[in-house]
Amino acid sequence: MSNKIMVSELYDLQETIAAELFEGITYPWEVLPKIHDFIIRLGESLPKDIYEERGEHIWVAKSAKVAATACLNGPLIIDEDAEIRHCAFVRGNAIVGKGAVVGNSTELKNVVLFNKVQVPHYNYVGDSVLGYKAHMGAGSITSNVKSDKTLVVVKGEGFSIETGLKKMGAMLGDNVEVGCNSVLNPGTVIGRHSNIYPTSMVRGVVPAGSIFKKSGEIVKKY
Repeated sequence: MSNKIMVSELYDLQETIAAELFEGITYPWEVLPKIHDFIIRLGESLPKDIYEERGEHIWVAKSAKVAATACLNGPLIIDEDAEIRHCAFVRGNAIVGKGAVVGNSTELKNVVLFNKVQVPHYNYVGDSVLGYKAHMGAGSITSNVKSDKTLVVVKGEGFSIETGLKKMGAMLGDNVEVGCNSVLNPGTVIGRHSNIYPTSMVRGVVPAGSIFKKSGEIVKKY
């Protein structure tokens, strides 16, 4: 049912500096067009004893670790104790949560990473929201544009929701585990505590507490 992919079902909003961004929102992809302006608004109000502005609309917590080889473009907020590793590429419109890891050659664009998210090895994450402690294995990516360039539709069992968006990657609930070299197709939504097998090609909605083995084979964890 579509109510299982609402913000309240996917995310603990206490685990992000961007909780206000989700106010009044039903489905998480509704925040995607709002991220840019929200970061600028929030960034200007951040306490200067905790955060420093390193460039135009780029706010980085003083406790965060940012490699000298990382490329940071604004608007961007990197929260406390986050780690941005060697050759990470942040294209802008990104919120990186407390204790999150953005790794070697990982690219971010128009995303919200909740606290403790890990995208540590060769990941592309675009137009997506990753919940608390979500983890994407090495080489796993979000595909955010359909090959025919039509608007993204989220399809689940018994429902279909038009997003009105040309670009939408994946919505990962809290504690989701994505296996290495998997591709999350446009409009993918994965419920809390679900696991995706390595080298999977995922499309549509994966219910909470599930194991995605392959298309057509999704089993409950408990």
